[in-house]
Amino acid sequence: MKVLLTAVALSLMLVPIGASAAAPPGFVKPGKDEKCPVCGMFVYKYPDWATGILFADGRREVFDGAKDLFQYYFDMKGFGGKKGPDDVAAVFVTDYYSLEPIDGRAAFYVIGSDVYGPMGKELVPFARREDAEEFQRDHGGRRIVVFDEVERELPGLVD
Repeated sequence: MKVLLTAVALSLMLVPIGASAAAPPGFVKPGKDEKCPVCGMFVYKYPDWATGILFADGRREVFDGAKDLFQYYFDMKGFGGKKGPDDVAAVFVTDYYSLEPIDGRAAFYVIGSDVYGPMGKELVPFARREDAEEFQRDHGGRRIVVFDEVERELPGLVD
């Protein structure tokens, strides 16, 4: 019995803390030749802000911040895409504190803070609401939203 309990305890220690914040399926670091379709910047130069959309057919787009990701998401065809939101299989963003890729649809975004990304004002993503709240207190963020609450007009989406 002691051996079984020890084995269970050891296996629990191997489960990553915050496993729900694991990288979404299909996450791959941006390559040196991949440009943001919104602003044209090379995304690999900004790994702390990298975000992306994975489509059901396996194709993807990468962005240098959540702001550009949402601008593209709201108007894919306007940025030369041939797909729409219904074709999106996964969204990833980079957690501001851990710098790990997380599920963008499950993230919490702080809007209106004093922290700027590569393209200026930015939606700052977090895996945990508590982290977003702490960041908001420390950096003057005006609001915390989730993926489905982001709208074109929210501060941080427009400069």
